[in-house]
Amino acid sequence: MHLPTLRQLEFLCAVADQGSFSKAAESCHVTQPTLSAAIKEVEGLLGVQLIEREARGASLTQAGEAAVERARTILSSTADLVSAARQAGAPLTGPFRLGAIPTIAPFLLPRTLKALRKAHPSLKLYLREDQTERLLDALKSRTLDAALIALPWDASGIETMDLGDDEFMLVAPTGHTLIEQGSIRSSDLADEDVLLLEDGHCLRDHALSVCRLPNKRNGADVTATSLPTLVHMVAGGLGVSLLPKLAIDAGVTSGADVELKPFETPMIGRRIGIAWRTGSPRAEEAQMIGEIVRGAL
Repeated sequence: MHLPTLRQLEFLCAVADQGSFSKAAESCHVTQPTLSAAIKEVEGLLGVQLIEREARGASLTQAGEAAVERARTILSSTADLVSAARQAGAPLTGPFRLGAIPTIAPFLLPRTLKALRKAHPSLKLYLREDQTERLLDALKSRTLDAALIALPWDASGIETMDLGDDEFMLVAPTGHTLIEQGSIRSSDLADEDVLLLEDGHCLRDHALSVCRLPNKRNGADVTATSLPTLVHMVAGGLGVSLLPKLAIDAGVTSGADVELKPFETPMIGRRIGIAWRTGSPRAEEAQMIGEIVRGAL
């Protein structure tokens, strides 16, 4: 039986992703005639049309959608086979794709990368910064090997390793009444404009949960896309906020006209963890990276 090659399946998936023969050919680093001929050969082997050629692009037929779904599984399984074979010789050598959420990546990775390079000089690390949901989707689709996220986070098909706690501290404009008073509790925030990151950032959910704050706040229409922006908003007198100690230790408030204060009872806002796909051949390596990250916390 004559079967489609892996390269032909890559071409098919590329057309599905790009919606265009020319863009798919560019992404695969081949000429458009080469890619078109490969797709026609696959259609001939299967005896069915997979792609409808249109004036403004290309779309999958029903048979094409089913074929692409199976092609992705085959390509992912093949990548797993290669990874497992490589790691049988020596772990953490060659490429490893690591994701991290925006409230961890810039504050933890700089000192972690130095330790990783020292311990595993043959490791070639590829980094991706994104929000938790998209990182977990990338783990499931096998486009990432592991991801540094904030726990707790429940997701099916994903395993995690707890690396350490991250305390929340109050950040307020210099001279704010909460800074001046003797001690503070989460209940002291009830009448304050608490500034948060925008929806989609897990730090927002953790802050709301640990302080038992309603999702709609007085300052709910004032949100930030990053922790440095949040600090500047606080410095501008728009409200107060909560910052993870991980970011504070990395200097996120440096130079800003703000003050920091711990809560009367240390507020463990989140836990740092590393996640990987259940059944991944790189699970052991993810845990090895996790141990190095733990040492940097």
